[in-house]
Amino acid sequence: MNRKSFEEVLQRFREIEFNESFDMIVAIANGGIIPAAILNQRLNREIYLLKINLRDPFQQPKYDTPRLVSPIDFDFHDKRILLVEDRIKTGATVKFAIDLLQGAREVKTFAVNGNADYALYNEACFKFPWIV
Repeated sequence: MNRKSFEEVLQRFREIEFNESFDMIVAIANGGIIPAAILNQRLNREIYLLKINLRDPFQQPKYDTPRLVSPIDFDFHDKRILLVEDRIKTGATVKFAIDLLQGAREVKTFAVNGNADYALYNEACFKFPWIV
């Protein structure tokens, strides 16, 4: 599997331009946590977790559809949200997350790799440099 260096990925985080401001960062746990933490350093916005599960540790589907595995414990109503995920393949998890965040003023998506409003890459799968 293709691999990128941490410095190469960080450079993309530094270069990406956001066309709007956000009130909060919502990370889809677990994959979105590290990218959200990096974005937090740049955007200086609070991070909240949306605990959703679809795949097992080997990236095989665990359920037929994504599931919320822990209640939402933050107020997102009327907020502008940057929804962060590491990889968007089918979009099922992100679509589910957006549905859960109904009532937000706006939700924009961010992916390290995949099809999102903001993406560092949109290419074949590669191993993230923070995966051990």
